Amino acid sequence: MKLKSSLELISMSLMVVVLSLALSAPLSAQNFSYKTKATKAMVAKKTTDESNKYIPSAAESAIPPAVDQPETVQKTANPHKSADYWFDRGALCATYGNDRAAITYFSRALALDPQRSDAYFEQGIAYGQLGEFDKAVALIDRAVEMEPDNGLYLYGRGRVYLLAGKNDQALENFQRAAELDDEDAQNYLNRQAHTD
Repeated sequence: MKLKSSLELISMSLMVVVLSLALSAPLSAQNFSYKTKATKAMVAKKTTDESNKYIPSAAESAIPPAVDQPETVQKTANPHKSADYWFDRGALCATYGNDRAAITYFSRALALDPQRSDAYFEQGIAYGQLGEFDKAVALIDRAVEMEPDNGLYLYGRGRVYLLAGKNDQALENFQRAAELDDEDAQNYLNRQAHTD
């Protein structure tokens, strides 16, 4: 009698474990696909239009055009293929130094939501990291046009100018960003004041 109840208890325990694993697996996979925001520029705007979904075509280029975004976008009902999804993927790639992939993903986000100033900015920063300064400045200029009082965008443009060796333009952007209370710009200007 005791052996039979022990076997039943073990059998019931195994069934509970199997059921809990089966029920939690899809949730774990879904949670894994959402990435955390890795840079302070990533204030993601939530899309409300459920038709903004994207499926990349097989012939799609691995490297997107510099400033021009893809003209046509295929749509799907998959909720994970939104502008936010592609932006988050781009931000993750940029965080880990894969700037080419980041540029591609930011292009996809912009194809779905061309009003995302943060995607223009982040794409510009990625081009700046690759040394493609003209493309970088053009994209960041677009973001600044959309949000002229965003100190982070001005600071980022200043960093690109600094990398390009255009110190005067960099300083102008840092000063304007500092006036808009961008802490990084203020810190940079304070360090420069102490080294001069």
